[in-house]
Amino acid sequence: MKVTFLHHSSFLVELEHTYLLFDYFAGSRVNGFHFTGTIPKLASGKELYVFASHKHHDHFDMDTLKLADQYPNVHFIFSKDCKMSRNFLKKHGYPDLITEKITYTAPEKKYEVGSIKVRTLTSTDAGVAFSVTAEDQQIYHAGDLNWWHWEGVGDLINGRMERMFKREMRKIVDEHFHLAFVLLDPRQGKDAFKGFGYFMQNIDADHVFPMHMWQDYSLIEAYKKRTDNDYFLSRIVDISKENEVFEF
Repeated sequence: MKVTFLHHSSFLVELEHTYLLFDYFAGSRVNGFHFTGTIPKLASGKELYVFASHKHHDHFDMDTLKLADQYPNVHFIFSKDCKMSRNFLKKHGYPDLITEKITYTAPEKKYEVGSIKVRTLTSTDAGVAFSVTAEDQQIYHAGDLNWWHWEGVGDLINGRMERMFKREMRKIVDEHFHLAFVLLDPRQGKDAFKGFGYFMQNIDADHVFPMHMWQDYSLIEAYKKRTDNDYFLSRIVDISKENEVFEF
């Protein structure tokens, strides 16, 4: 299994017969940031599954549909808030057949697309989180499902976010993930570790990739300094740059 951290929350997972591409967007789409991650050349004989957890610019890019020009064996699995009408797609130059390659997902649902199985959770922000089974590998991508806690918004909102996040985690507490992509957002300041730490302590995952770090990878080491449990730390993948490749 090979995992490429493209940028922000975008990862490419390569299995023997399958590619899974999560939340990719072109690097210039977010104001104030220049992301450099690029999708490498993919083997044409493999199935390609392209996921978008929700429509925020740092998670969804309509131009990923152009991958169908290069890879006819592609499936797009988008949150339903990304939904585009046939006329809208036609106006932007996409053929009618592209709609047959798109599956729009709702929260708390299960789908079978091609050779993979997908389960969705409800995000605490927008769209969904994905639990994906492909080639006997179980993979979790959080999207924007996180224990969001912001200074100044009040205990009512922060308390609701905590309850919603923990409710969703209870739904996967008995699952084992081979890979997990989990938020570690520096904008939350001293509360940045809440969601990531809760996931690490309560969910069984072999390799946990921090994401949504806005190019600030220092939070990984800062989090790791909070414990001296070697097994616990060994599950966290150290990311240091965009387009970084990991093999397991």
